[in-house]
Amino acid sequence: QVQLVESGGGLVQAGGSLRLSCAASGRSFSRLAMAWFRQALGLEREFVSAISWSGATTLYADSVKGRFTISRDNAKNTMCLEMNTLKADDTAVYYCAAVEAGGAYENSPVYDSWGQGTQVTVSS
Repeated sequence: QVQLVESGGGLVQAGGSLRLSCAASGRSFSRLAMAWFRQALGLEREFVSAISWSGATTLYADSVKGRFTISRDNAKNTMCLEMNTLKADDTAVYYCAAVEAGGAYENSPVYDSWGQGTQVTVSS
C-alpha cells in the first residue's frame, strides 16, 4: 500500500476557494491512479474526482464539475484538488485514495490506499 496524507482543509465562506493536497509515499507515485472522495456527516462516502497516472484522464462528479479541478505532479508525489465557488453542500471530510492502476476510477472499492481525511467546512 501507499501512505497518503491530505492537507489544505479548513473553514471558508460560500463562494470561496480552497486547495487540497495529497502527499504520497511508499510506492511509485507515477504508477498510481488517484482520486478524491468525500463524506458529509451522516451520509455515505461519495466520489468527487479522479485522475489517471499520467494525468491525461480526469473524472468529476456532476456536483463539482466546472468548480473543482484535479491535478497531479508526479515529480513531487502530490495530487491536488482546486475547489472554487464552494457551497455549503461541499462541507465534508475529503479523502485521498490511490491504487496501482492505469486508469481513472469513480468506484471506491477499486482503491486500496486511503488517507486520514481533511475537513472542509463551507459556511453559508
